[in-house]
Amino acid sequence: MAPKKQKLLNAKRKLITKLNPKSPISEQFRTIRTNINFSSVDKEMRLLMVTSSSPGEGKSTVAANLAVTFAQQGKKVLLVDADLRKPTVHYTFNMTNTFGLTTILTRQGSFQESISSTDVQHLYVLPSGPIPPNPAELLGSRGMKELLREATAQYDIVLLDTPPVLAVTDAQILANECDGTVLVVSSGQTEIDAAKKAKEMLISTSTPLLGVVLNNKKAKHAQHYYYYYYGK
Repeated sequence: MAPKKQKLLNAKRKLITKLNPKSPISEQFRTIRTNINFSSVDKEMRLLMVTSSSPGEGKSTVAANLAVTFAQQGKKVLLVDADLRKPTVHYTFNMTNTFGLTTILTRQGSFQESISSTDVQHLYVLPSGPIPPNPAELLGSRGMKELLREATAQYDIVLLDTPPVLAVTDAQILANECDGTVLVVSSGQTEIDAAKKAKEMLISTSTPLLGVVLNNKKAKHAQHYYYYYYGK
């Protein structure tokens, strides 16, 4: 199989909540959704950020599946690929990346023109757009703040898939604009010190750390990898 076709197939397989909504893993994502919904009694969680401590821990997979589960609840959801360094959302949903977040921020495209619908009802995607030379500056710009205000005015839930928090400053910049953040760690891969440092960096922002998702935890006597959610 050609590498490009294999990459697309692997990306589609990651959407377990869409392909197999009755699976145990999908049920775990619904549990995470429920915990997020009840994480704050004073403020509705509408603008959420998903990040990890380091690359390869599965934060984009978690963000995409969370977006699907919120959409399955009947909410109008926008998944934003805010990882302007290594974007993957367009692969997951098999769409082009010609227009997206960066073209909006550089005024080469409008908000509405850059958003794509998906075959999941109520779920829309804003790809990253072409990779820019100055990701942190774009994400911290006034234009980004305006974009997030427009997004939350039009959608019930806006999910940001951001770069790993220890790698670059992008996640911290965006965290201050969100209602809550979720940290993804990978079982048997994420170093404890790295997870602790990522947690400290997120707590230092003005936005609550809602909890941690333990990814790739192999369940005993089963052929499935489960996702667990822990409050902070």
